[in-house]
Amino acid sequence: AGPHRCSRRWTTLRDSSVMARMQKKFWKTKQVLIKATGKKEDEYVVASDADLDSKLEFFRSVQLTCTELLKVIEKYQHRITRLSQEENELGLFLRFQAERDRTKAGNMMEATSKALCTSAKQRMALCPPLQRMYQEVETFRRRAIADTLLTVSRMEKARTEYRGALLWMKDVSQELDPDTYKQLEKFRKVQSQVRGTKSQFEKLKNDVCQKVDMLGASRCNMLSHSLCTYQVLCSSHPVMRLRVTFKLICC
Repeated sequence: AGPHRCSRRWTTLRDSSVMARMQKKFWKTKQVLIKATGKKEDEYVVASDADLDSKLEFFRSVQLTCTELLKVIEKYQHRITRLSQEENELGLFLRFQAERDRTKAGNMMEATSKALCTSAKQRMALCPPLQRMYQEVETFRRRAIADTLLTVSRMEKARTEYRGALLWMKDVSQELDPDTYKQLEKFRKVQSQVRGTKSQFEKLKNDVCQKVDMLGASRCNMLSHSLCTYQVLCSSHPVMRLRVTFKLICC
C-alpha cells in the first residue's frame, strides 16, 4: 500500500505543478493581450511604474535622436563636400578671369577668388571632426544603446510576468474563502508567485533606471567632446573676413 500511496501523491503533485504552470502562462498571455490592445490597466499598478516609464520615454528619445543624428551628419558631410567643390571651382574661375583683367574689377575678382578657395579648403576641414563624431555616435548606438535595450527587453518581460501574476492573484482573491483550506493554500502559492516575479522585476527596473541615467550622461559627454573641435573650426571660417575684404576693395 505504501508504494501505491507514494505514487498517487507524486502524480497529484505533478498534476498540480503542470496546472500551476499553465495558469501562470494563461495570466501572462492575458497581460500581453491587455497591453497589446491598449486596454486600461489597474491605475495604481500603472502609477507605481511612472518613474520607470519616464526613463523609458527618455531612452526611446535617445535611441531616435542618435539614429536621426547619424543621418543628419551623413547628409551634412555630403553637402559640405559638394559646396566646397562648387566654391573652389568658382574661385578658380574668378582667378582665371582676374589674370586677364587689370582693372578694379579684376582686383575684386582676384581677392574674391582667394577668399573662395580658402573658404572651400577650410570648409573641407570640417569633414574629419564630423567623421569622428559619426563614428563615436555609431559606436555609442551599437554598444551603449544596444546594451541598455537588452536590459529594457528583459525588464519588460519581467514586468509582464509580474503584472500577469497580479491579475492571477486578483482573480484568486475574488473567489477566496478563508475557511476553505485548499483555496487558502492556492492563494498563498499565487501570492508567493507574485513576490518572486516582483523581486525580479524590481531588480531589472533598478538596472534600467541606472543604465538610462548613465546613457544620458555619456551622450552629453560624447557630444560635448565631439563638437568641441567642430566649433573651433566653424569659428575660424573666413565668411566674415570675405565681407571685410569686399569693403576694403570697394573703398
